[in-house]
Amino acid sequence: MSDASIFDHMMLRVSNYERSKAFYIAALKPLGVSLMMEFPREDSNSAGFGRGMPTLWLEDSEKAPQKAHVAFMAASRAIVDAFYRAALQAGATDNGAPGLRPHYHQHYYAAFVRDPDGHNIEAVTHSDPKAKPASAKRAAAKKSKPARKARPAAKKAKAKAKAKTRAKPAGRRAAARKPARRPAKRGRR
Repeated sequence: MSDASIFDHMMLRVSNYERSKAFYIAALKPLGVSLMMEFPREDSNSAGFGRGMPTLWLEDSEKAPQKAHVAFMAASRAIVDAFYRAALQAGATDNGAPGLRPHYHQHYYAAFVRDPDGHNIEAVTHSDPKAKPASAKRAAAKKSKPARKARPAAKKAKAKAKAKTRAKPAGRRAAARKPARRPAKRGRR
């Protein structure tokens, strides 16, 4: 997953705080997202969910909340599938089973659910399941490079000694440079 988000955080207003908090705890767990902060107040409660820092906030709302669409990044198709199952078990309604959405692009794999307030919640991955992970690509590149021949220790030591004799000591280099000319001091008149 990438850290290329343009958002610092977002807030969803919910009609039943406790029900929504329980839903998001369960539904976001497969995505590695957890409840990180909670601010219980007399007039309005809020809860922050995230990975490392809270980026999704829920807040009590007396009015019917406006519907929002929030898409969470998933690392793989299996995680999208796990999100979908967890969300349905937590009380979501289906809004699009896990699958490819080629009208977006060839590797857009997503699942959509409606949370208890009707918000459209999505988990999506853009990765090609056939593509090698970056770590596997690096390992393959290392294998394709010819190995350097190891030099025997005696040859290494001889080369090192030869390099030392060629280099001039710092004192000789400094002496070889001419000092900068300074203007002659004039006496007072």
